[in-house]
Amino acid sequence: MRESGILMHLSSLPGPYGIGTMGRSAYEFVDFLDRAGQSCWQILPLSPTGYGDSPYQSFSSWAGNHYLIDLDTLAGEGLLEPQEIAAHSWGDDPGRVDYGALYRSRLQLLRLAYHRFRPTPEFQKYVADNALWLADYVLFMALKWKFDGRPWLEWPEALRRHDPAATAEQYRELSEETHFHAFLQFQFHRQWQALRAYAAGKGIRIIGDVPIYVPLDSADVWAEPELFQLDGSRRPTVVAGCPPDAFTADGQLWGNPIYDWDKMAQTGYDWWIRRLSAAAEKFDVVRLDHFRGFESYWAVKAGEKTARDGCWCPGPGLAFIRAIQKALPGLDFIAEDLGYVTREVRRLQLDSGYPGMKVMEFAFDSREESDYLPHLYPACSVCYTGTHDNVTLRQWFDEASPEDVAYAKRYLGLNDEEGYVRGMIRGAMGSVSQLCVVQMQDYLELGASSRMNFPGTLSPSNWTWRAKPGFDSQALAAQIREITKLYGRLKAE
Repeated sequence: MRESGILMHLSSLPGPYGIGTMGRSAYEFVDFLDRAGQSCWQILPLSPTGYGDSPYQSFSSWAGNHYLIDLDTLAGEGLLEPQEIAAHSWGDDPGRVDYGALYRSRLQLLRLAYHRFRPTPEFQKYVADNALWLADYVLFMALKWKFDGRPWLEWPEALRRHDPAATAEQYRELSEETHFHAFLQFQFHRQWQALRAYAAGKGIRIIGDVPIYVPLDSADVWAEPELFQLDGSRRPTVVAGCPPDAFTADGQLWGNPIYDWDKMAQTGYDWWIRRLSAAAEKFDVVRLDHFRGFESYWAVKAGEKTARDGCWCPGPGLAFIRAIQKALPGLDFIAEDLGYVTREVRRLQLDSGYPGMKVMEFAFDSREESDYLPHLYPACSVCYTGTHDNVTLRQWFDEASPEDVAYAKRYLGLNDEEGYVRGMIRGAMGSVSQLCVVQMQDYLELGASSRMNFPGTLSPSNWTWRAKPGFDSQALAAQIREITKLYGRLKAE
């Protein structure tokens, strides 16, 4: 079955409170997807944002981002008053997320809501059902609050080592703060499951995103350090990144600790199965980030300033893939197989049966034929115009070399009447890929200022783009529906 979808993170939705939430605008976007005949809504990770406000650098692989909790929904439940919400500033530009304003204001309001909340059997059940990760996470966040946000490696020795007696004592001392963070996760869970059910009722699947790595300063590493390549003081011996390429002379130094895959294998990949089981409760399809890292990963000695002097080390390979397939037979995956793809990586992707990613923007290098030209796509693939890490289509046409643009024009039959951006989308929709995903920015034909992320940078523009009210017009939905129907990708009614 041929399908299509739109890539747009929750944070990019419009709304009055500084960031897109799981409130009215999210439900309206689902309605827009339905009118446009789309089958899928792809989002970025829903975890709490960490370093650089990135959803790929989170304090927990399991937790939800409290910034995405809808305040109007809490007000409707009697936990907040509208005037209390209105008293806060959410930034000066409705087209950008102001994370500083969110940091200053959002937790104040959520604490007000918490103090009015009375635990229910539903809340108690949620806490019990999720105790395996929730207990460590809420204590981790309470300790970060107690120690003024300092990373766990700077906490007192007993807590740094997750000593059972020390953590039990802190649970008692910080019970109010741990209960607050449990409340946040409960509210996130309730709102997300309601939104997901609404999307399912419209026949729309949600594609989620699971980053391959977790940050050092996370509840994941703090609670289970034995699963990572750390030294005796629990500091990384090697960190993650990717090697130099045509775009980055020094490579990308991500800095995340790397898994001890031998230890993971001894446990039957239990940590990963738990993590992906939690993802299966949130999403219908999971995009496995940096899939090539499961075949081999770029390891850089801790302390290096660039990723230049790393080396390739063997990943868990097909044994890992088979373990998660056996444990989660009903969960669909997309392999993010971009970057330095070798024959071995391609073999792993093919053996997994997971569709890989094909990005149209990578296709038109006038110097040589690219693997990303649509006539080379296998049916078992997902075609993207671009991803959150790429330029928008409008920006590509503005900044690509004249030779590359001329190549795209010849190949796709681009013309001024249709418009180059629309023509590129047509090329993606017409591909044989089983699924075609188009960024919302590309349907809106937005330029460089609407790019979602600049990889390997701490740009103040990263992760901040928001659509303007009215972006999801009836006219645009009709246009998208028309091209979706033309290429046999219309959602079944």
